Amino acid sequence: MSRSAFLAIDLGAESGRAILGCLDDRLSIEEIHRFANGPVRVGEQLHWDVLHLWNEIQTGLRLAAEYNKEGLTAIGIDTWGVDYGLLDSADRLLGNPYHYRDARTNGMIEAACEIVPREEIYNQTGIQFMQLNTLFQLFAMRRKNDPTLDMASAFLTIPDLFNFWLTGRKANEFTIATTTQCFNSREKRWADEMLTALEIPGHIFQPIIQPGTVLEQVRPWLADEAACGGTQVVAVGCHDTASAVAAVPAKSEDFIYISSGTWSLIGIEARQPIINSASLKYNLTNEGGVGGTIRFLKNIMGMWLLQESRREWSHAGKNYSYDELTRLAAEAPALKSLICPGDNSFLAPGIMVRRIQQFCQKSSQPIPQSEGEVVRCILESLALEYRWSTEKLRELSGKPLSVIHIIGGGSRNRLLNQFTADATGCTVVAGPVEAAAIGNIIVQAIALGQVASLAEGRALILDSFDVSTFQPANRQVWEDAYGRYLQLRRSEFVQRS
Repeated sequence: MSRSAFLAIDLGAESGRAILGCLDDRLSIEEIHRFANGPVRVGEQLHWDVLHLWNEIQTGLRLAAEYNKEGLTAIGIDTWGVDYGLLDSADRLLGNPYHYRDARTNGMIEAACEIVPREEIYNQTGIQFMQLNTLFQLFAMRRKNDPTLDMASAFLTIPDLFNFWLTGRKANEFTIATTTQCFNSREKRWADEMLTALEIPGHIFQPIIQPGTVLEQVRPWLADEAACGGTQVVAVGCHDTASAVAAVPAKSEDFIYISSGTWSLIGIEARQPIINSASLKYNLTNEGGVGGTIRFLKNIMGMWLLQESRREWSHAGKNYSYDELTRLAAEAPALKSLICPGDNSFLAPGIMVRRIQQFCQKSSQPIPQSEGEVVRCILESLALEYRWSTEKLRELSGKPLSVIHIIGGGSRNRLLNQFTADATGCTVVAGPVEAAAIGNIIVQAIALGQVASLAEGRALILDSFDVSTFQPANRQVWEDAYGRYLQLRRSEFVQRS
């Protein structure tokens, strides 16, 4: 195998990375550039600073070309889902894209379902109901008579937008398109009839392309500035979870994955969407995957709870590292207080510690006081929510699913990994950490003929990166805790989308 260099731009809700992957007999990666990301408040609205991100992408491209003097073979971009930019007829961006946590979608699920019944929306899209979904963002624009919706000529998700700026080609990549809840998963097309009923203009949506599509070379002006002439742009699994799942170093097809980051996405790979009354009841989702797969999963609030708590403590002058917080949690009392991570009270930024304490007070549990108690409450509750999701995935797939692969940044949290094994009774395999970037690189390599298949790519990943294994323990203690957790989930005060 000849040596090739691939640049993965991996944009998360908290930070972005430019990671160079060099491929010969093994895959090695090098972080070239890292930069901050996050919401920007303007008045009452939350936005993304996409021009900042675009500038950082160009910086990453330039630095990668400088670092690898032999040249870049390709570049691929993956990001979070659901958010988007709208272009006018001259391909100009119509305002800063909204952040999915913006409050304008409050009440939009209920309002939309008065027009198109909930069951019909799910039957067409197979997508979990969350108020942050693109469908409800666009519907909120219509309900508020936002003029930019009528001015729009093209709808591009965030990675589609950056791919357009890189190449001049407009398209909607499959894995990210499916996150919008505007896509008919059964018929693999935009859900035109539903969109029409909700007065969302169907003409703005672009042709669907599959992950692994080679778009164009980097635009000439950018190639000159970044000294990266001849670099191909590949539409990878543009949803970061699709790229991350492509990097699961599994030896068989029957496994559960948890892509652990700001969000925890727990699911399986399926060949067809699983859309029925049970999957609707459990609010499970069918999103596009790499290699003709469907990511059948549950979207859980995830490390967002810890990130926001840490940010709150930092503002108070307590600058803990994640490792320090994990150590404090390990020293705190076990299974003392629990929360439901999916409760809507945890969705918005700010005062996360107070919200966790209020949840515990409302549910007549001991109120966590110290930083260690709060973090342990978060991690144990996440593990128990993983247990609930694991049971539902087994039920709907009909498979035993005894191995869980945890990938992404959250896989570094060894305490949560052990809690997950204890709570679920599964063997947990943790790693690789930079799964989204690694999967991004593997899809580029497959697209350009450097790797033969996804299976070959996963074997290459297993050979190239270390993983850690965790076995379940303390089963009875966690069984008792799970009974308490189920009672919490059924409580009237738990508010879910």
